[in-house]
Amino acid sequence: MSQINVKPLADRVLVEAAPAEEKTAFGIIIPDTAKEKPQKGIVIAVGPGKKDEPLTVKTGDTVLYGKYAGTEITVDGKEYLIMREADIFAIV
Repeated sequence: MSQINVKPLADRVLVEAAPAEEKTAFGIIIPDTAKEKPQKGIVIAVGPGKKDEPLTVKTGDTVLYGKYAGTEITVDGKEYLIMREADIFAIV
């Protein structure tokens, strides 16, 4: 993991999405137009949390989140999602 110059505020989390599936389990190649948005990623940075609510996720955790969760941002040419911790469903 490389160092990134983004520090999320409050209960926000910066996530690097896992790459989209290239093939099905049967070996069929999926075209770019049919690929689904990944719902799994690695936490890159976390905010300090709210006053009485510390964050439960930490840097390096693999998490599952909603299909439309977060806002896509580009930092140094790389795509990330920034979302609230409440948008994360589980730590894998």
